[in-house]
Amino acid sequence: MSSDTPDSSPSRVTGIGGIFIKSSQPERLRDWYRRHLGIPVEAWGGTAFRWRGEHNPEGQGSTVWSIFDAASSYFDPSPAPFMVNYRVADLHALLALLRAEGCQVDDKVDESEYGKFGWVMDPDGNRIELWQPPEGQ
Repeated sequence: MSSDTPDSSPSRVTGIGGIFIKSSQPERLRDWYRRHLGIPVEAWGGTAFRWRGEHNPEGQGSTVWSIFDAASSYFDPSPAPFMVNYRVADLHALLALLRAEGCQVDDKVDESEYGKFGWVMDPDGNRIELWQPPEGQ
């Protein structure tokens, strides 16, 4: 496969799982989004936009939007003030594929009632979170 041609195998990204933003004044930024864009920011610092789609016609999916404190290390080692979370169908298979393709994949994988989470760095040094939602989401 050429680097110009994307791989269309089903084990790649299926959608956006979340958008995470760092701020030196997270409460101020949350309030701005709440007041001016009507985003219903919850006590944990973000919101979950609910939807149904092709990959979960009987379930309910969500796209999380959240603001983190600028001092958060969750995006490390990326210096970027944002991180995108992509939904995937099979996290372990995709992480193995990315490793085989020479990508910088974090050894850590988190598994909980919220799903499975893994991370990879893009060529610009941005940390990308990959999320396999629980069944039905």
